[in-house]
Amino acid sequence: MKPRRAGRSLPPLAIALLAGLSFALGPRAATGDGERDRAGDAAAGGFAFVQMCDTQLGMGGYEHDVRSFELAVDQINALEPDFVLICGDLVDKADDKSFADFNRIRAKFKIPCHCAAGNHDVENRPTAASLQRYRKKIGEDYFTVEHKGYTFVVANTQLWKAPLEGESEKHDAWFRKSLARAKARGNPVVVVTHYPLFVQEPDEEESYFNIGPAKRGELLALCEENGVVALLAGHTHRLVVKEYKGMQMVNGETTSKNFDGRPLGFRWWDASADGTLSHRFVELKGM
Repeated sequence: MKPRRAGRSLPPLAIALLAGLSFALGPRAATGDGERDRAGDAAAGGFAFVQMCDTQLGMGGYEHDVRSFELAVDQINALEPDFVLICGDLVDKADDKSFADFNRIRAKFKIPCHCAAGNHDVENRPTAASLQRYRKKIGEDYFTVEHKGYTFVVANTQLWKAPLEGESEKHDAWFRKSLARAKARGNPVVVVTHYPLFVQEPDEEESYFNIGPAKRGELLALCEENGVVALLAGHTHRLVVKEYKGMQMVNGETTSKNFDGRPLGFRWWDASADGTLSHRFVELKGM
């Protein structure tokens, strides 16, 4: 007796084409909207995280930015990264309402969400009062996150941009100690900030969008010496992708308003067990 067939068999040519397609896509095939098979990541011992920039409730219109942040949370939850990093400017005008709305939406994440402080969050020139308000409403303004052999160092760039006596010294000591500890452990380091150290060139003059040359040189040297593999920032509201001595430097798209005409969205990062990082854009759906 011949065995029963479950359905029509494919012609040999179709089988060959499907096999070739599967080989080309591999176990980590991605679609244009950032969705992909997570089984490949798990098998390789890696993980994924999301970089968001400038949710900045009120920058693109308050209700618009509330809605775009809500949509981003839903979309990211569905994609299931390990965690989310927000690169500062959580709100446009720091007050009780904006911080409350930000916290209400952030609480909808089903994964950890770690935030850097931006100039709109703690003021262009931070004060003891503005830092206290941020720490009370949002949480720590600088800290480290350890995850699967990586160290994420989340810094407060306003304490570099506009030093505050009694705060910037403590911040600098913490930053050096955090980098040294990660190096001693052999961990690749990702520095997460709001201001980028530079936008176009490492020797550019100081502007609203970068850190001053003297401090920038000090920080770049520290990063180079201590195994930093990437510096993630926001603030520019423009996509900026640079490289400095093997370190990736990425200012991503925002969910509030982009000045370069790019669509709203966020960056998806894949981190491998050997310290290799790759990223791609995921456009925000529904706006």
